[in-house]
Amino acid sequence: MFIGRAKELETLNAQYARDSFTCVPIYGRRRVGKTQLIEEFIRDKRAIFFTAVNKETFKDQMVRLSRAIFDNEDDAPVFDDFDAALRHVHKRAEREKIILVFDEFPYFAKSNESALSILQQHIDLHFLKTNMMLILAGSSLSFMQNQVLGYQSPLYGRRSAQIKLLPVDFQTARLFVPELPKLDQAVIYGVTGGIPKYLSLMSDRLSLDENLEGQFFDSNAYMFEETTNLLKQEFNDPSLYQSIITAIASGSSQMKDIKGKVGEESSTVATYMKALLDTGVVKKEVPIMDKPDSRKTLYRLEDGMFRFWYRFVYPNVSPVSIDRGEQVYRRIKPQISAFMGEVFEKLCIEYMWSIYDDLPFGFQNIGRWWGNNPELKSEAEIDFIAHSEDHTQAIFGECKWTNEPIDRSIVAALMEKSGMFRQFTQKYYYLFAKSGFTDGARELAGENENIRLISFADMYNYT
Repeated sequence: MFIGRAKELETLNAQYARDSFTCVPIYGRRRVGKTQLIEEFIRDKRAIFFTAVNKETFKDQMVRLSRAIFDNEDDAPVFDDFDAALRHVHKRAEREKIILVFDEFPYFAKSNESALSILQQHIDLHFLKTNMMLILAGSSLSFMQNQVLGYQSPLYGRRSAQIKLLPVDFQTARLFVPELPKLDQAVIYGVTGGIPKYLSLMSDRLSLDENLEGQFFDSNAYMFEETTNLLKQEFNDPSLYQSIITAIASGSSQMKDIKGKVGEESSTVATYMKALLDTGVVKKEVPIMDKPDSRKTLYRLEDGMFRFWYRFVYPNVSPVSIDRGEQVYRRIKPQISAFMGEVFEKLCIEYMWSIYDDLPFGFQNIGRWWGNNPELKSEAEIDFIAHSEDHTQAIFGECKWTNEPIDRSIVAALMEKSGMFRQFTQKYYYLFAKSGFTDGARELAGENENIRLISFADMYNYT
C-alpha cells in the first residue's frame, strides 16, 4: 500500500506532462521511500528502470543496464559502454515518450568516473531535443548534493526540478497504523523516525508493546540488525561510526565529549562526523539566532530510529540474542516516555507550521535555544523560539511529554526565561502537554491573552 507523498507525485507528474526534456534528481536517506515513490509514479507509464549496486564492477553494471533497457529480455544484447547505451535510449525517446530511471545513481557513477560527463554530453546534444524524462535517485546525500546538484557537477543546470525526500510527518505516519490510539501512534512515529519502510512493519492489529518488542527486541526481526546493515552499506568499516553514534545516543552532544568517549583525535572524529552528517544520521545544531559556527554547537541523532536503537537495543544486544527480548523490553519500557521528549518537540514544531496562518505573526525559522541565563548565572534551555523577521515579536515554546499535567510554575518559568530576550517587545507563549494542564496553569493563561495552552488531544482533535 502506497501512503502519502502527494506533493512529490504532483511534482513528478507536472514534469512528465511537459513537452520537453526534464531531469529530476530524487535524494534522501535509505528506506525513506525513493524507490516506492518512483514505482508509483511510473506504474502506468513507459519507463526504463535501472538500479545500480554498490561495489559492483562497471562491466556488471552495464550488463544489468542493458537488460533493463531491453525490458529484461533473456537474449538482450549487452552494450559495450555507457555512451552506446544512452544512444539507444535517445533513439527510442525520439519515437515515444519514455522515462529513464537510475536508482542508486551514485553507485553507478562511482563505478565509472566518466559517467557524469557522458550523461551530460548526451543531455546537451541529444536528450534536450526529446521530451523524455530522466530521474536520478540516490541515497548518498553528499554525492547527490555535490556531484549531481552542485555547481562543480557536469550536470549542474540540467535539472528541471529536484526532490529531497524526507521522512513523513506525524499526520502521514498515523495512516500506517490508523486503529492504534493516538498516543501509541506518536510513539510508533518516534521510534521509526517517520521512515515509511519501518512504519510499514508496524501493525495496528498488534498493541504498541507487541510492535516494539516484536520488531526491535527479537533477534530474528528486521529492525534488530537494521542500523548495522545501513552502516555497512554506507561505510567500509563502520566501527568508528558506530562508536560516535553510541556516544551521541548516550548523551554526549559536544565534540569534546564525543571525542573523549570515542578515544580518537579531534581531526579523526571530525572527518567521520562529516560523513555521518552527509548521510543524515547525525545533525549539527546551533541555538536559534546564533551563527552557524557558534561555539554552542551540538550534535544530535537526526534519525529517530537510530536514537531508539542505540539507546535501548544496542546496550542489550547480547540478552536479546539469547531470546531474552521480552525481559529487556519490560525493563526499558518505563524509559520510553523520556525518549519521547525530543520526539514531542518535533511534533510541536510540525504543529506550529501547520497552524502558521493562525499565528500572531509570520516567521522564517523556528528552533531550540540553549545558553547562559546571566541573571540566574546558570544554563537555560527553551524548547523552541520563533521570531518575526524584524526581531520585534517572538513565540516561546515549551513541550512536555509527561503523565502529569503542566502546572502554573512551568508556565511562569517559561515567561521568566523569555526575559533574557529584551529585543522582543511582543512575546507569546505556547505550551504543549501530553497530559493537559492544571487549573492553576489555565488560570494564569486566562489572565494573559498571549499564553496558549495546547494539549496533545487538542493538536489532533480527539477525546
